[in-house]
Amino acid sequence: MSRCSIDLDWADGTYTFVLPLAQLEELQTICDAGPVVIAQRLEHGLWTSKEVYHTLRLGLIGGGMKPVDALNKTRLYVLERPWLENVMPALAVMQAVLIGKPGEPVGKSPADGEESDPPAQTESSTSESSTASAS
Repeated sequence: MSRCSIDLDWADGTYTFVLPLAQLEELQTICDAGPVVIAQRLEHGLWTSKEVYHTLRLGLIGGGMKPVDALNKTRLYVLERPWLENVMPALAVMQAVLIGKPGEPVGKSPADGEESDPPAQTESSTSESSTASAS
């Protein structure tokens, strides 16, 4: 599954949520905002019903659920429930889009044929040679 997918215990089971480009673009159009703005709205309590409802609906579709099933599930578990129950799941979906799965290593895994070493240390911009060349 996508590195930007997340499995959540939500509603009546565990579901995979993903926002591939097609669903992300639809969400951006509906909300008139990019993914960072949508995530910030959810995180800081500045969300509208659109950000909560459509993030979850489109995330289910991106995760492989049939659109009609995702529509029915979100109608039942978002529209018919207290809104705050669904803000954190919607935020988790947006965070998966922006930063990946929680605890997922950065870089290619050894299974991809490359090691997942951290980037090499580079010279600091405050080092002697850096500040000397700026003079």
